[in-house]
Amino acid sequence: MAFVYKGEPRRGAIWAAQFAQKMPQLAFRTWPDIGDASQVRFLAAWQPPERIAEALPNLEILFSVGAGVDQFDLSGLPGQLRVVRMVEPGLVTCMTEYVAWAALSLHREAPLYLRQQRGSEWKEHPVRPASTRRVGVMGMGTLGRAALAQLRQLGFDCAGWNRSRRNEPGVRCYAGKAELKEFLARTDILVCLLPLTAETRGILERRVFDALPEGAALINAGRGGHLVEADLLAALDGGRLSAAILDVCEPEPLPRGHAFWDHPRIWLTPHVASATQAESAADALLDNLRRHEAGLPLEGLVDRSRGY
Repeated sequence: MAFVYKGEPRRGAIWAAQFAQKMPQLAFRTWPDIGDASQVRFLAAWQPPERIAEALPNLEILFSVGAGVDQFDLSGLPGQLRVVRMVEPGLVTCMTEYVAWAALSLHREAPLYLRQQRGSEWKEHPVRPASTRRVGVMGMGTLGRAALAQLRQLGFDCAGWNRSRRNEPGVRCYAGKAELKEFLARTDILVCLLPLTAETRGILERRVFDALPEGAALINAGRGGHLVEADLLAALDGGRLSAAILDVCEPEPLPRGHAFWDHPRIWLTPHVASATQAESAADALLDNLRRHEAGLPLEGLVDRSRGY
């Protein structure tokens, strides 16, 4: 029986050492040196090999090395293959840090002050307490709930929106399409942490921006496919939105000359909001393998009918 890692070499070396120490009975192999393909039961990858059923005929579980699985073509995977997304504390911590940084930057008018600096303009603006700023998080999965908890600690007035009903202490919770407009109407800073599915692709579009209070701001740390770029540019240029902080785009990287690069109201970061930490991710993966061995439910098991 073997586990195959297909990904970034530095992380692979750390995982190999962790497996050798903590689960030596399971052979750890690094793609493409997988040995006997029929022995491979587990694969961790960002992109699995083509024709995976032929390449790994006895594969039982496909682990994503990231928090999402939208990079997988779920329709092309064998029906019996279980797909598991990464759930590990380092990834969650990184995302909460990013969302807190972005929300505080927008709350304290950092994009505005940067524009003023570039124009040699010294001008003060009113300083408001965080409790007067309403932050709304779209997507109340593991990352969204952690981000909301951090935002609450900072004093923000927090709400969350999710496909299905969630309850979080101190957070006003909204669910489904019927409650989306009400959620948006009370949101000054909109944070997208949704999974990318057929239903959520293009969700950040004109009607959403028009439903926000005038001068609201956007943080997208979900996926580039959530955003309709032309609608964001129109909302920013027309004054409907005041600023946007984008960690994800489609494609990545953006091509030279793209309007986002030089837009005065857009801050870009190169998909660095969160990343799995090699050591803690290995521990999370090993724990999931132990759960599988014991017949327990897997953490992060994907409902393929929903896409997350």
